[in-house]
Amino acid sequence: MRNIVATLSALSAILSAEPASSEQWLWGIQAEQLEWRSGEGSEVYAWDADAFVGRDEFKFALRSEAEYAASPDKFETLENQLRLQIPVSDFFDAVAGVRHDSPDEGPRRTHGVLGLHGLAKQWFEVDADLFLSDYPSARFEVEYEGLITNRIIFTPSIEFDLPLADDEATGRAAFGPKLEIGGRLSYDLIDRAIAPYIGAHWERTLGESGRLVRAEGENDDVISLVVGFRMMF
Repeated sequence: MRNIVATLSALSAILSAEPASSEQWLWGIQAEQLEWRSGEGSEVYAWDADAFVGRDEFKFALRSEAEYAASPDKFETLENQLRLQIPVSDFFDAVAGVRHDSPDEGPRRTHGVLGLHGLAKQWFEVDADLFLSDYPSARFEVEYEGLITNRIIFTPSIEFDLPLADDEATGRAAFGPKLEIGGRLSYDLIDRAIAPYIGAHWERTLGESGRLVRAEGENDDVISLVVGFRMMF
């Protein structure tokens, strides 16, 4: 998030030489994760990326997250969201939109999205969403960029995904959450536009959801080495 803020500040400085206009449009693309994960004898390619266009009063954002298994070749998860973001304070936007899940195996699901996205105190990036459908769920994500030097950054993250109804076809049971915790050490190569990183990623599926995952012959507790890069422009 601070990367996006820095980019918008730079764009504002460039545009300040022109007459001020409330009709100016801004856009940006940021990939927090573009990575390879290796753990428990499996390899997965994953991404978490956003693109936005809009003005100070509102923004349209496209968010995409996916996990692609190298063997067998398939999207284990593929989630795309189209979101409208409207400021509700200096540091937070209200979010409304639609989410569509389309993995290669298993049913496809479409949800309405309501949430908040922004910066909490001490520059913690927060994304809290409620997904509304016949299979509702809630998700809470927190990420923090800790500067070790001006170029070396450690980024811990946590994601808590809570199903609110049974959906056995996707291996999810009501109130059986999935927890993901990661830590990535990056080096800014080009003004934070490109930053390769290494790190670790842990996933644990709990409760009845964990039982459903094990029944499918999959592991409900996986830790992976990750190698990738962040990108912003």
